Amino acid sequence: MIKIKLTYFFLLICVVVSAQQRTFSLEEAVEFALENNRTAVNATRDIEIAEKQKWETTAIGLPQIDATVDYQNFLKQQVSLIPAEFFGGNSGEFEEVVFGTKQNVNATATLSQLIFDGSYLVGLQSAKVFLEISKNAKVKTDLAVRTNVISAYGNVLVAEESVKILEKNKATLENNLFETQKTFENGLAEEESVEQLQITLTEIENALNNSIRLRDIAYKLLSLSLGIDVTEKVDLTDQLEDLTIQSLAIELQDDTAFSMEENIDYKIAANDERSKELLVKLEKSRALPSLSGFLNGGYQAYNDEFTFFDKDQEWFGSSLIGLTLNIPIFSSLERTARTQRAKIEYEKSKTDLTEVEQRIKLELANAQSNYEFSVEKYNISKKNLNLAERIERKNQIKFTEGIATSFELRQAQVQLYSSQQDYLQAMLDVINSKVELDNIVYSGDLVPLEE
Repeated sequence: MIKIKLTYFFLLICVVVSAQQRTFSLEEAVEFALENNRTAVNATRDIEIAEKQKWETTAIGLPQIDATVDYQNFLKQQVSLIPAEFFGGNSGEFEEVVFGTKQNVNATATLSQLIFDGSYLVGLQSAKVFLEISKNAKVKTDLAVRTNVISAYGNVLVAEESVKILEKNKATLENNLFETQKTFENGLAEEESVEQLQITLTEIENALNNSIRLRDIAYKLLSLSLGIDVTEKVDLTDQLEDLTIQSLAIELQDDTAFSMEENIDYKIAANDERSKELLVKLEKSRALPSLSGFLNGGYQAYNDEFTFFDKDQEWFGSSLIGLTLNIPIFSSLERTARTQRAKIEYEKSKTDLTEVEQRIKLELANAQSNYEFSVEKYNISKKNLNLAERIERKNQIKFTEGIATSFELRQAQVQLYSSQQDYLQAMLDVINSKVELDNIVYSGDLVPLEE
């Protein structure tokens, strides 16, 4: 009975662990990160902040209603002196008089409306541009998140493949060492052959231990990119070679087909230019008059005792309507200096936009070159790996038959191990260089972004 309960207990643990395990293809990982990566989440919040700020600016020009209730209770009322002759007294003498009641309440409501203000009109345009800047920043963030996730996903796959290859190499070396040791003990091999294999095996074991540690770190980096706990285990369904082949299946765009206006860095620079242009308009608008209107209404009540909630308390009403016209006349050239400074900032932003445009063209050429180089390197590494495997197999046979020395076998093995790592790195380079190229030619259809 106890065994059955323990079995059920362990099965329950396995079910819970399995339920907590996440499984991702590369596409699923990117989509998950765009919703859960902490940087991406904050970028979405920045858009929400910009939308609220836009409404804040808009609300300035809409009707505003304020209400105040004033209650006063004089602990000691102010005394005024009035000539006594007003009351039939002697000339030159004064009578002490207290005006008003000890307590009073004043309730007022004011409706105000901005009629014209040039800076407000410019502010509305600026709020819209600020919202666009936030949305472009979100796109830029999402592209960076996408890049980080793909790179981290690829690093995990490389680490997994590296561990598998090294484990296979280790098993082969252990078998070679065992057979060579037996041959040496029978006097049919030199001790140097055993020592050479021991050196190679030690190096492979060290590389394997390091790869296992790097694999653990790669998984943590992927979890961080996804926006989940770094200790949470994830399973990946895509294979490194499949992703490499998918990255190879593209056609490079020529310069004429590339749309500069769709590049996110260009959009951000163009937004900055537009914001600087609006700043010039804002400074100019400060020289224009502003006009606002208001409607005021209220009630006052007076008494020596607190009877303001009594139904027989008398209240006195008042109302007022008016306009306020503010005309800037002279600021000791402050507005002129601010406008000139804004114009200089605007000219700088236009120069920066030109610089960004030229830099993007250079980045596109560099990204295309890097991609082409990574593809060529991948093809060469694949051929070199096949050749290295053939050479290593031949030397294995020769060494077994006593034709090749242990030193020659070690050289072939080291060459094979190097070719294996070069091939893994070449596949990762193809994937990463493809992502770099995608980011430059991004036109809104590479990653799902929020409207």
